[in-house]
Amino acid sequence: MKLFYKAGACSLSPHIVLRESGLDFTLVKVDLAAKKTESGDDYLAINPKGQVPALQLDDGSLLTEGVAIVQYLADKVPDRQLLAPAGSMTRYHTLEWLNYIATELHKGFSPLFRPDTPEAYKQTARGLLEKKLQYVNDELTDKQWLMGLRFSVADAYLFTVLRWGKAIKLNFDGLDNIEHYLARMQARPAVAAALAAEGL
Repeated sequence: MKLFYKAGACSLSPHIVLRESGLDFTLVKVDLAAKKTESGDDYLAINPKGQVPALQLDDGSLLTEGVAIVQYLADKVPDRQLLAPAGSMTRYHTLEWLNYIATELHKGFSPLFRPDTPEAYKQTARGLLEKKLQYVNDELTDKQWLMGLRFSVADAYLFTVLRWGKAIKLNFDGLDNIEHYLARMQARPAVAAALAAEGL
């Protein structure tokens, strides 16, 4: 399998999951501005959406959208218990978190990364994200991971977007549960390996 990625982007989430899974894969860096891979291939010919992540499977087919990719990877290695089995409420709560991270957190960062966003709106966007970080912090009370005692694919995604919050200097004052959570994540060998491979 090949994971098309940009360092530190949302593709970090499936990158971490790939390393947690133990599956064989190669990384292909993408210049999103030029829409070229590191070897000079036209990325739009590979993924017409032009975004990362994209996972090229061994049969040549392509899977896009991080939330779909991490579920696919977790289901390939059920023994790793990265996602609870179908039919269990734990699985649906994990999917609930994946969707919350995608729609409420990830998308909330988009205006902050765009140079054409008016400064006044950036302040509004930051305030909304900081409220949502408080919610996440509260949800992590007395929990090692989002789903409790077991690391899941949702943790890889949450870690990725929390890193963005640090990068743009959102206010993390008093968010001790998040701070401890980030330290636990960085201590995981798969996370450390993914960050090192992306030069982060």
